[in-house]
Amino acid sequence: MKSTDKFLIGIVGGVILLVAAAFAVAFLRPKPTYQPEDTPEGVAHNYLFALEQADYERAYGYLSPTIEGYPASAEAFTEDVHDYSWTFRLDSSTTIEVESTRVTGDRAVVTVRETTFYEGGLFSSSEYSNTFDVTLVREAGGGGWKIISSDSYWAWCWDDKDGCQ
Repeated sequence: MKSTDKFLIGIVGGVILLVAAAFAVAFLRPKPTYQPEDTPEGVAHNYLFALEQADYERAYGYLSPTIEGYPASAEAFTEDVHDYSWTFRLDSSTTIEVESTRVTGDRAVVTVRETTFYEGGLFSSSEYSNTFDVTLVREAGGGGWKIISSDSYWAWCWDDKDGCQ
């Protein structure tokens, strides 16, 4: 066997090994799941994850009823999510990661990093990252955390006393 044949076999073997490693990393990484709901970052993560999973009833449960334009029911919440789908980014390929939490008494602000992936062809894919805040309050009597506002994944009409019409 010529030395160039051995070299070519080594290159092909290395490429096959790299492809196998890439598939192993992609398929063996843990699937995202819900987190415990006893922390502000857990509630923020679960709200966003529920939206991603189209589990709107669960996402609705993370909202505080003290919001001025609080949706009257889970069905109204679902309708708002679909009516304002551009702010909930239901049609894009994104990943969400909680970056930090600032707690002051019964109020917390969770900073979340959102990364959106764009496919433009074989060699022109890209990504865009930004951060946004989710504000939560602890329910009276030291109860659980509930969301009162968010810079993204939020229908702005919920901040209006008339709600979404």
